[in-house]
Amino acid sequence: MAAEGTLNQTKICLTLPPKIQSSGLWKGLALGGKLDWFSFGLPRLELFIAIIFVITHFSHSILKRSGLPMFISQLITGLLLSPAVIGKTTADKMFTEEVVQVLTTLGSFGYAFFFFLIGVKTNPGMVTKVAKRAFFIGLLAVTIPLLSAIMIPHLFTLKDQDKIELLFLSPPYAMTAFPVIYCLLSELKILNSELGRIALSSAIVSDLLGLFFAVSTTLLRVALQKDIRTAMYDLVYVIAFISFLFLVLRPGIKYVITYIPEGQPVNQIFISIILLCFLMCLSLTRWFGDFFLLGVYVFGLAIPDGPPLGSDLVDKTETMVKNLLLPIFVTTCGMRIETLLIRFDDHFTSLNALTAAVALLVKFLVCLLPPLYCKMPNYDAVALALIMSCKGFVEMAIFSFLFDSKIIDEQTYCFMFYIVIYTASVVPAMVKLLYDPSRKYAGYQNRSIMAAKPNTELEIVACIHVPDNVSAVINLLDVAFPSQDNLMSVNVLHLVKLSGQASPIFISHQKKKKDLANHSYSENVIISFTKFQGIYWGALSVNTFTAVSPPNLMHDDICTLALDKLASLIILPFHRRWYIDGSIESEDEIIRTLNSRVLEKSPCSVGILIDRGNIRRPVVDPLSEPEYNVGVIFLGGPDDREVLSFAKRIAPNTRVNLSVLHFTAEKSDDCDSEEWEKTIDNVSLRDIKTNGYINYMQYAVKDGPETTMIIRSVISEYNLMIVGRRENLDSKQTSGLKEWTEFPELGVLGDLLVSMDVGRCSVLVVQQQQTS
Repeated sequence: MAAEGTLNQTKICLTLPPKIQSSGLWKGLALGGKLDWFSFGLPRLELFIAIIFVITHFSHSILKRSGLPMFISQLITGLLLSPAVIGKTTADKMFTEEVVQVLTTLGSFGYAFFFFLIGVKTNPGMVTKVAKRAFFIGLLAVTIPLLSAIMIPHLFTLKDQDKIELLFLSPPYAMTAFPVIYCLLSELKILNSELGRIALSSAIVSDLLGLFFAVSTTLLRVALQKDIRTAMYDLVYVIAFISFLFLVLRPGIKYVITYIPEGQPVNQIFISIILLCFLMCLSLTRWFGDFFLLGVYVFGLAIPDGPPLGSDLVDKTETMVKNLLLPIFVTTCGMRIETLLIRFDDHFTSLNALTAAVALLVKFLVCLLPPLYCKMPNYDAVALALIMSCKGFVEMAIFSFLFDSKIIDEQTYCFMFYIVIYTASVVPAMVKLLYDPSRKYAGYQNRSIMAAKPNTELEIVACIHVPDNVSAVINLLDVAFPSQDNLMSVNVLHLVKLSGQASPIFISHQKKKKDLANHSYSENVIISFTKFQGIYWGALSVNTFTAVSPPNLMHDDICTLALDKLASLIILPFHRRWYIDGSIESEDEIIRTLNSRVLEKSPCSVGILIDRGNIRRPVVDPLSEPEYNVGVIFLGGPDDREVLSFAKRIAPNTRVNLSVLHFTAEKSDDCDSEEWEKTIDNVSLRDIKTNGYINYMQYAVKDGPETTMIIRSVISEYNLMIVGRRENLDSKQTSGLKEWTEFPELGVLGDLLVSMDVGRCSVLVVQQQQTS
């Protein structure tokens, strides 16, 4: 017993060795259920993680139909497991102190790791390159709401302690966190849209400014709670730490990267060293108290984004962090809720609510006015203001830290929780309603080869994924025969998967020559097309671009470039590639999905190029006979007429034998609309029949199998076949073939030609601009 007058003593019971891993369920059953595996640490942790994920995914399967992100499901899961819902007694029995500590530790580690990866993806140099509009939006989005929030407490009679507490609560209401905006734009799939790029640029400015205010506020709190000397020491430590990272570590990492061979993965030892440095950084910055998250974020910023190091680091760790550790953190934030009702009769709570409402309203207005002043469409401006006003897991983490540090009570924390869950629910739904990036691709003007005037420059967008696409596209353009009477402008777009970077990049290599050295992955593309331009100097102009973006959003880069350049044709590589012997080399379903999206949204005509290895350049001796044979299959309809228009541009090429194979139905009962289409087809064929450069052949067939038989008999004579896609067009010439189609994006005939191994003829499938 403690002596009288001494401090109270506390008895602590420890189980040694600690009960971590049970002997298993089967042994417990063999012992008649006497082995309580639930009393062991690891099985209990696994059970609760499983419960969290089951509830999260079940709720998300329901909420995602309303357009709500996974983040909301994770918060709701935490709320359902909180003492406010299941009761404090039940929560204490289920989530013992040991379980809560382990879950919180895992969640905090996951959040710190995610913050680190966001830093790795972010290029701090973006701040110096943002447009003036985005810079002012980002600047105003933080400063004006923060000043408004700070002024509110001074308009009312409050205790000095309450004023200081509201001062610490103001930055989260006013801040715009770059990770939150990045995740929101990714969820909405508008990351590389025009609105998405403006929002990202504005967010990086707001984020760095918000970090400055957060550090300032933290130093002020340290000065008030401890003393000024401690705050100054913390400031010196932070400055020294950041200086070391950017003046010593970052240059050192860049130097090491120069020794990594191009295209080769980073050595695993180097990745392990970076992760070890992350753990050391997390431990060191813990000494600074409130600055540990700032430390890992800045450490991530110090690592060069993109390939090779940033990409490898993100690819190897992001899945575990994003799908396991971070959801645990978000859920534990919800599990802190102790009351569902907020009592606004309390003066401080009501004033806090007023501060939050004023800050969010002012933030929305100051983010709305600059876009409207710059003549942005009203709906787009409102969508941008909503995006910049959104709250997410970064703010939730700040509120959780304030709650754990006893700076705010459960009422204030509950109110903040509702603020986050409300904005994170409403903003995505509203933005989806207001902003549709494909709306600008509507076909108000004819952008097709057929609509292009004769002897005018034909604008083409050619897409490149892999080196093999370069030779295939160049050879096709060579067949198309640029000349003074057939001028061409080719906009080459090299599509690169976004990896290890947060912001999509779109580079014009005409405006920024220095990018050739900085982005070597496009160097071969630029050199190859520059040489090709020299062959047809005066008849062909080439502009090269590089788009680094997520694969599911690349269609927006393609369609935007085609829209900006007033292109008449987009050339897309097929997703399947073959060896020279005809066997399949590779298939990329991501490219196939991309092609389908471009076909659906394109502002002009689209051609899918299937290279079977023999689209070689038709360079032969001028005195010899042409050896390159191109066949055009014509059945009728808009797509086939577009093919004829392209064939007319090929016809003057004396190095190419061009043939048009016209398949007609033996018997037809045409309605009025079909008669009109047939009349237009005949007008298009009139020039073909009288053109001395084109061999015209007509075949009367009764059904699809007969068409297939004729094509199979002649396909070996051609190096390239050009056909129309003819989507949703039924005709007797193709009857019975649709059921066997493997690739609907190629149409019936395109799919038929790809499936034929005879002659391994390359194919170009053309779809005319969709104007409806």
